[in-house]
This record gives sequence, C-alpha cells and structure tokens, in this order.
Amino acid sequence: MINASWLRTFCILVEVGHFTRTAERLHMTQSGVSQHVRKLEVQLGTELLVRQGKQFSLSGAGEKLYTEAQNILLALSNLEQKVGDDPPYEGSVRLMSPGSVGLKLYPHLLALQSKHPQLIIDYRFAPNPDVEKAIAESTVDIGFMTSKSTVAEVSCTPVAQESLLLVTPASVEEPDWETLMTLGFIDHPDGSHHAGSLLGANYPEFQHSNLFPRKGFSNQIGLILEPVSLGLGFTVLPAHAAEAFEKFEDIKVHRLPNPVSETLYLSVARNRALQARMETVIAEAKRWL
Repeated sequence: MINASWLRTFCILVEVGHFTRTAERLHMTQSGVSQHVRKLEVQLGTELLVRQGKQFSLSGAGEKLYTEAQNILLALSNLEQKVGDDPPYEGSVRLMSPGSVGLKLYPHLLALQSKHPQLIIDYRFAPNPDVEKAIAESTVDIGFMTSKSTVAEVSCTPVAQESLLLVTPASVEEPDWETLMTLGFIDHPDGSHHAGSLLGANYPEFQHSNLFPRKGFSNQIGLILEPVSLGLGFTVLPAHAAEAFEKFEDIKVHRLPNPVSETLYLSVARNRALQARMETVIAEAKRWL
C-alpha cells in the first residue's frame, strides 16, 4: 500500500518544482523530501523523476502517479474532514426510556428537531431492563431509567425526580382504603412496583397490589388511564404519564400525605465517548425533566 505521506510529498514537489522550497513548505529537510520520493520509486519499482542536476522532470510513470494521486489525496482529505466533523445539530440520536419519561420528553425533542431538521430523533419506549440492555449493547445512544443499572457497562447519573401519583376516576373525592378496594386496580408493567411504593407508604392496610381486585391491564402508557377515566378502576403512575392524559377532566390525581418519587437516571455506555449531537439532546432533555 502506498504511504500517503510519501505521496503527498511527491505531489507537492511536482507542484512547487524545487526540492528546497518543498522542504520548507512541509517543514522537512531537503534530504527528507528526497527520501520520500526514493521510497516511492523503490515501492513502485520505477523511476518517477528524471533528474538533471538540481533540476528534474517527470517520467511517464511520474506523470501517471501525479494525475491519479490528486484524486486519492482529495478523497483522503475529505475523509479526514468527515471523520473529524462533530456537528451538534446533525445526525441521528437514538434514545430509549420508560413510557412516562418519553411522554414528557418526546414532544420537546421533536420541537428541537423542527428547529434543526438535520438532527434525527429516534425514540423508543421500553421498561428499565430493556433500556439497560440496549445501552450495554450500544443499540441506543442515550437511555433514561427509573432504577440504577447493575451492569458494569452502563453508567448512570441521577438527573431528576418524578412523583408517583394515585389516579382515580374524577368522581372520587377521598381515596380511602375501602374506596380503592371497591374500585379495583388497573395494572400495567410497573403497576405492582409503583403501587407498592406509593400505597405502602400511605395506607397501613396495604400488603400487595395483587390483593386488589384486578379490573384491567394495559402495556401502552398512553392508554393506562382510559379505563380509569371510564370509572373502571384506579392506578398508580409517574406524574409525567398522568399529566399527558388528554381527558384530564375525567380523572382525579391524588397527592397523598407521604409523597414518593422515583429517581430518573441518565444512562450511557460507560466507555463510549458522546458525540456533540448526543450532548445537544441530553442538554435539551434536562431542560424539561
């Protein structure tokens, strides 16, 4: 393979037409310039310069090499520029988070993309274990989790707190224990964990969410409150999910005497450098959390 440094020296020598001035331009010695040309000739097995004292002209092989080398060196220069470029508002950024966080962040990140159309937001909703796995395997760039990772490859930094809220039909004024037992529980993938955290801190009668009559289940974050709005049961959700529900007048959010919050963690691959566009998205996300 031809050494790009030797090739660049040869081309500049041809353009300048003088060994001493070529050496000055490249901050080399004159003998260094001569060595680069000699090494090219040895590697290619042909004479590139016809030397006449301190003067020279190109051989036929030298003319061919100079012509072809222009495209090669231009391509290398463009490659260096592309690899070195790290624009803050261009390229794809892949994110993953639980649905509640996504409901809060996604509209704001789309607004950012609208301002910078060359920035592409790829957002997936998934539970914590899937987020952790995707970060560890580098199939996403940025993750948000509501529990700290136990995987060595994933670095977690706390960035926000999100309240857990009891949500009932709008007709419920005081959510006492008897009322909740009568209503029954609308479950979801994190339902048992959320109910245990919030209700366990506020109701002495609480033992386990499985003891509630189960009145429904949904794994779609935007639909969990639909049955609640119809009076079919109650649930416990993070605040962002409750705030995003469109028919807010049909539900009632109860802030209990003993508040419970989840810590939200920014999660990234531990040994992977973040590109400028990822830092842009992280900064925008932090604005809204």
